[in-house]
Amino acid sequence: MKLNNKRTILVGLAFLSICAFWQMYDAIVPLILTNTFHLNETISGAIMAADNILALFLLPFFGGLSDRTDSRIGKRMPYILFGTGCAVILLNILPLLDNSYANEPSPFKLVSFVVVLGLLLIAMGTYRSPAVALMPDVTPKPLRSKGNAIINLMGAVGGLIYLAVAAVMYPNSKVAGLSHVNYQPLFIVVAGIMFVAIALLFIFVKEPKLSAENRALEAEHPEWNLAEDDGSGNAVLPKDVKRSLGFLLASIALWFAGYNGVTTWFTTYISVVMGQGLGGASTCLLVATAGAIVSYVPVGIVASKVGRKKTIQFGVLLLASCFALGYYLTTTFDSINLIMFVVFALVGLAWASINVNSLPMVVEMCKGSDIGKFTGFYYTASMSAQVVTPILAGFLLRNVAYTVLFPYAAFFVMMSFVTMLFVRHGDTKAEAKKGLEAFDAMDD
Repeated sequence: MKLNNKRTILVGLAFLSICAFWQMYDAIVPLILTNTFHLNETISGAIMAADNILALFLLPFFGGLSDRTDSRIGKRMPYILFGTGCAVILLNILPLLDNSYANEPSPFKLVSFVVVLGLLLIAMGTYRSPAVALMPDVTPKPLRSKGNAIINLMGAVGGLIYLAVAAVMYPNSKVAGLSHVNYQPLFIVVAGIMFVAIALLFIFVKEPKLSAENRALEAEHPEWNLAEDDGSGNAVLPKDVKRSLGFLLASIALWFAGYNGVTTWFTTYISVVMGQGLGGASTCLLVATAGAIVSYVPVGIVASKVGRKKTIQFGVLLLASCFALGYYLTTTFDSINLIMFVVFALVGLAWASINVNSLPMVVEMCKGSDIGKFTGFYYTASMSAQVVTPILAGFLLRNVAYTVLFPYAAFFVMMSFVTMLFVRHGDTKAEAKKGLEAFDAMDD
C-alpha cells in the first residue's frame, strides 16, 4: 500500500492557501494599523491577537460541525468553499479602506476596517479545521504520517510563494520615502492564489467518493485500530509524567511567545529601526522559512541519534543566540545585509529543531486513545502564547523602545530552555524518519 502523493498534494492546496493568507496577514496588517490608521502598538497588538483568540473557539467548533455535516459535495468541502469565497471577497475590501483612509481619514473608515477584518478572521476560521481534516478522511491510517508531511510541506510552499511575491512587488527601492504604500496589488495576488488553489482542489478531489473508498478500506483492516486501548480518553498519567508534560507545555508556550513576537512585529520593526521596506523584511522571513524547510529531514535524523530533548535544547540555544545577534545587527547597521540573511537561515534551522520534535514529545506521553486530547494540549499552549505575545510585545515597543523586540524574544526562548531541563519523558530514540516523514510535526 502506497500513499497517493498526487492526490495528497491536491488536498494540501487548501493548506497552501491558508498559509499564504496568514503569512501576508502577519506581515501587512500591522503596517496598515500603525502607518495608515496610526494606532499605537498596544492596540495594534490586541487586534493582531484577535485571530488567535477566535481560533481557540472557531477551530474546534467548525471541525466538530463538519464531522456532523452530510452534503452532496462532502463533509469538509462546503466549509472550504464557503470560507475561502468569503475570505477572498473580504480580503480585497481591506486595501480599499486602507487607501481611502490614507486619502481622507475618518472614524467610520477605521471602524469599517476593523469590522471587515473581524469578518475576515471568522471566514478563515470556518474552514481551517475542515481543510486539515480532509487529509485523514481520504488517507488510510498507516499512511497518514506521510500524508500529514505533504500537507504541511504544501503550507510551507504557500508561505514561500507569498514571501517571494512580496519581495518582488515591494522592494525597498519602490517604497522608500512613500508616505503611504498601496498594498491592493499584493492583496489581489494573494486572493488569486487562494481562489486558484481551492478551485483546483474542488475540481480534482471528489471528497465523497474518496472518503467512501477509504472507509471501506479501513473496514477491511480492523488491525489498524488500537485494540489495546479502551478508547475512553480518561487515562491517568503518573505524577512524574504529568510533571514532565506540564514543563513541556510551558516550554512550548515560552518559545512560541518569543518566536511569534518577532514574526508578528518584524516588518514594522524593520521599518522603524532600520528604515527598510516590506521587501527587505519579506526576504529575511523568506530565508528563515527556506532554512527551516531544508532542515527538517536532517533534524529528524539527528533527533533519532541524540534524542528529541537534546535536539530541542540545541534549537532553543541557537534561536536565542540568533535573536541576540538580530538585536546587534539591526541596531548597528542601517540596511539589511548578508550576515542578517545567514542569521535568519539559522533561525529556520533552530525553529525546525524545536518544531519537528515538540509535538511528538507531547503525544509520546499518552495512550493512543488520548492522542487527540494531547494534541489539543499542544495547540492550547502554542495558541495561548500567540494570543498574549502580540499585545505584550506591542506594549513594550510603544512604551520602552522598538529595539526591545529581539531581547524580548531571546528572553522567552531562553526561559523555555530552563523549563525543558525538567522534562524527563517523551524522549524515545525511534528509528530515523526518512524523507517526507521528517516533516510530520511541522507547524502551521
